[in-house]
Amino acid sequence: MTQNNREMKLGAFFMIPGHHVAAWRHPKAESHQIMSFDFIKRLAQTAERGKFDMVFLADNYALRRNNQKALGQTVNTLFEPFTLLSALAAVTNHIGFVGTVSTTFNEPFNVARRFASLDHLSGGRAGWNVVTSSTDVEAQNFNLEQQLLHEKRYERAEEFVDVVTKLWDSWEDDALIIDKEAAQFADPSKIHSINHKGEWFSVAGPLNISRPIQGHPVVIQAGSSEAGKELAARTAEVIFTAWQTLEEAQAFYTDVKGRMAKYGRSPEELKIMPGIFPVIGRTEEEAEANKLMLEDLIPEEAGLSLLSGMISVDLSGYPVDGPLPDLPEVSQINGGKSRFQLLKDLADREGLTIRQLYQRIAGARGHREIKGTPEQIADQMQEWFENGAADGFNIMPPYLPGGLEDFVNQVIPVLQQRGLFRKEYTGKTLRENLGLKRPVNKLIESIKETV
Repeated sequence: MTQNNREMKLGAFFMIPGHHVAAWRHPKAESHQIMSFDFIKRLAQTAERGKFDMVFLADNYALRRNNQKALGQTVNTLFEPFTLLSALAAVTNHIGFVGTVSTTFNEPFNVARRFASLDHLSGGRAGWNVVTSSTDVEAQNFNLEQQLLHEKRYERAEEFVDVVTKLWDSWEDDALIIDKEAAQFADPSKIHSINHKGEWFSVAGPLNISRPIQGHPVVIQAGSSEAGKELAARTAEVIFTAWQTLEEAQAFYTDVKGRMAKYGRSPEELKIMPGIFPVIGRTEEEAEANKLMLEDLIPEEAGLSLLSGMISVDLSGYPVDGPLPDLPEVSQINGGKSRFQLLKDLADREGLTIRQLYQRIAGARGHREIKGTPEQIADQMQEWFENGAADGFNIMPPYLPGGLEDFVNQVIPVLQQRGLFRKEYTGKTLRENLGLKRPVNKLIESIKETV
């Protein structure tokens, strides 16, 4: 067991049919099954067999249309998260379900209601990955020509999360009575309007569904910019983040957890889970061969399009075997600032060409790639976990189902043998399995303070 008996938290990142941009071309990927619920159900049940804390679904609201050839070379179908996660909750018993929902193109009431519904239907296994939408092509699907400025998106996000949590708290835990004899379904004195009026939203409330089983579904955040770190320190309970080196991850871990005290929060109330892209082999040579196979499958246009989108700079006019062009300062980027900086630093540090950079990020997409035998994969995870860089990891299988099955069958037993990961679920809810407290009802506390 580790010195303080901590255990890793693990998320299974479902990007179907795999996290690598060319996963669908892998000979073992079941690419023709990507629209099949039975296939995705099997993936969820495999993750549950591995005792993962949660399944995580990313999402966005547009296809990247800048390159027609790349559009035809990449997987561009995404299930709407609530629909899929609700269905998966019905065929599993323990694993949590985290859906990505943007604060930029939604309304707080709808989001609060949907996540409360998912939490009730799953028995307390819902989580919300809070993001801001960053691309103009998404904005153009919602009556805008271009995206809101980065700082404005985060201002809206902060207020959005506040409104959602107030709505979850608009019902007291014991508001439902359901007394047939007394004709009393609920206690109206325990159902409260929120009467929120802010810069971005005006919401009366209350919610038209009772308080979620977990109090609040687990709130997850993925931004690593200054605004993102501040939002996370105040509101998040899990952070999905991307770092290449132990030192970078340690600095981020210390920084974000160090900001929490000013919001009256302790470091234990936040789990930091960097993404990792594991390339597993029975030997080092096999792992290297598996990596090279994936690289060889990348269509050039698809690799360029992916990299261009991630750094918010069109690279299509530059020699693919030359260096990155002079890039703007991060302050001039209106897309994902932290990912832009991470990829620029990676290219500068290692002197990568455009092709080498897109090959490096085509799988992990800016997250850390770890390659080797199951024991070597576990070694690298253990190093970060025991040295102040991570509370767990978001696992990004290269292709599906094999990449997930290899991790569950080969790496997790090593982690379990070392006392780093659970052998059985101990909680009933996602919050309990993550070691997070059920939140108090702050809306009721504030009401009582004014009486």
